[in-house]
Amino acid sequence: MHTLPLRTAALLVLVTALLSGTTGCSSTKGKTHETETLTAAELYHDAERALKVGNFPRASQYLRRLQARFPFSPYAEQAQLQLAYAHFRNDRPEKALAAAKRFIRTYPTHKNVDYAYYLKGLVNFERSRNFFDRFLPEAEHARDLQFAEQAFFDFSDLVNRFPDSQYAADARQRMVYLRNLMAEQELLVARYYLRRGAWVAAQNRARYTIEHFPGSPQSVEALDVLARAYEGLNRHDLAQQARQTLALNRDKLPQDSHRHDKRWFQYLWPF
Repeated sequence: MHTLPLRTAALLVLVTALLSGTTGCSSTKGKTHETETLTAAELYHDAERALKVGNFPRASQYLRRLQARFPFSPYAEQAQLQLAYAHFRNDRPEKALAAAKRFIRTYPTHKNVDYAYYLKGLVNFERSRNFFDRFLPEAEHARDLQFAEQAFFDFSDLVNRFPDSQYAADARQRMVYLRNLMAEQELLVARYYLRRGAWVAAQNRARYTIEHFPGSPQSVEALDVLARAYEGLNRHDLAQQARQTLALNRDKLPQDSHRHDKRWFQYLWPF
């Protein structure tokens, strides 16, 4: 007596499940091809809006779709540069560098190509900042300087190629900071050798700091290390010369000039 209702109920469950599955697939398909119906202009402007509100993953998605679907559209060139920026702000340094380099190779005469050079420096500048920089600024000289050195050369490349660029002034400031940071690392090693009584090694490091980073605060501080190293080597005449030079230059030593100006972290983006 209950056979028919049970079969009917089972059939209804099966039909409901099939309909739900179809709806789910349709919904998933719709999301997968969300950008397929948008024009090049719509993709570009949606990406711009995402950039402005800080939704960098979404901006990257729309810019990639724009390049894939409309590689020859009027928006393709600028989209490539904006994609590099979106990757940078989305903490994807390798992708940001690859996109910036690709833009430079593809559009070497573009009116905004200077920004691509600037962005390369920013990416490596940020990669040089580690946990200690973010939370323990006094330990910033303990970082691996590989990316700091690359950032210095990136900014130098920008300044040499585009001395009148709107980004050149910021790049020069960052170069000063990076140079002082590298000098600080050399001075740190010189002091280490000094503490261990390795007078020749301390002298060599101090002299390297003075000769390769002239004008930096660390080059003045290195004179003290040099004098103490000479004393350890019983070269009192040279130690006296170093101390005299230090006395003449001590008043030129700026306070905390190697520290980073947090106002720099605004990531210039005028487009």
